[in-house]
Amino acid sequence: MQAHRKIIHVDMDCFFAAVEMRDNPRLRDIPIAIGGRVNRGVIATCNYPARAYGVRSAMPTGQALKLCPHLTLIPGQMEKYRQASEQIRTIMMRYTDLIEPLSMDEAYLDVTDSALFQGSATRMAEHLRQTIFEETGLTASAGVAPNKFLAKIASDENKPNGLCVVRPDQVDAFVQNLPLSRIPGIGQKTAERLAALGWFQCDDVREAPLHLVVKHCGSLAESLLQRVRGVDHRPVNTSRERKSVGVERTLSEDLISAEECLHKALELWPRLHDRLSSSRQLKAVKSIGVKLKFNDFILTTAEKACRQVTRDDITSLLAEAWQRGNGKPVRLVGIQIGLQDMSHPQLSFQF
Repeated sequence: MQAHRKIIHVDMDCFFAAVEMRDNPRLRDIPIAIGGRVNRGVIATCNYPARAYGVRSAMPTGQALKLCPHLTLIPGQMEKYRQASEQIRTIMMRYTDLIEPLSMDEAYLDVTDSALFQGSATRMAEHLRQTIFEETGLTASAGVAPNKFLAKIASDENKPNGLCVVRPDQVDAFVQNLPLSRIPGIGQKTAERLAALGWFQCDDVREAPLHLVVKHCGSLAESLLQRVRGVDHRPVNTSRERKSVGVERTLSEDLISAEECLHKALELWPRLHDRLSSSRQLKAVKSIGVKLKFNDFILTTAEKACRQVTRDDITSLLAEAWQRGNGKPVRLVGIQIGLQDMSHPQLSFQF
């Protein structure tokens, strides 16, 4: 019988905002948010005083200011955040080589075979959090569990600056009353569809007839049936490869025609090309896609498979996306290149 894994999920607390508060103590006790311009920006993250007013990540800045009129907006400084992230990653490597970064501010660690602290994952997590704080001045929350799914859920239990441990014998009780909306991959619309069936918590799905779960959840059914029982066999993946590269821009003024959107997309192209050229994991082009967000915040994307990228591709995709808006002004334009596994890069651009 295979021994239980010991997985730690580390999630930094309001990371971008925390770096700013660390570097400027005057910001610590007031609501702050990292975001764009007042009328056109989107909140990247905010501190906990701001969250008390209902401000959240991905919220339009204008809406955030209505909820919290005295919110202090700070332009993002990505290089500073990137340096802090690299420092944290270096600390993590003292505990294990099996690290799966999810973003700049969170990662999975597999410490199953680590001999540190007599093999206690709980003590490792406690020491890791303490070391991160001592060396960076930033707080982290952590979850310890037998698998990735439970560790990620646990890391959110006692935020900020908290630790939650789910032992193997506690798994069933932990997930029984867990809201389905907290399962990664269950978005708002899916949660609403499940709620319409009377399924709100993991136990509701566990008790439901199998054929109904398959009927109403489709391709999601297999994964859902595992998660509601606390099962997750995915290993920590130390070689996550980039599957796409994209750029986007929120605009200072709405665009009112497909031609204006195309012009803006062409302005973004040099940035996208630079990212493709500098990517260490660059593979072959698989697809090209465009993204438009209209002034009512409805988002649409149009994509097509291709082996080379041409101006005609972007023109036709933008026309398709624009038509979906029925003439609504556009506040954001983006382009994304899908990548596929190949033994050698095979990029071809006709632009």
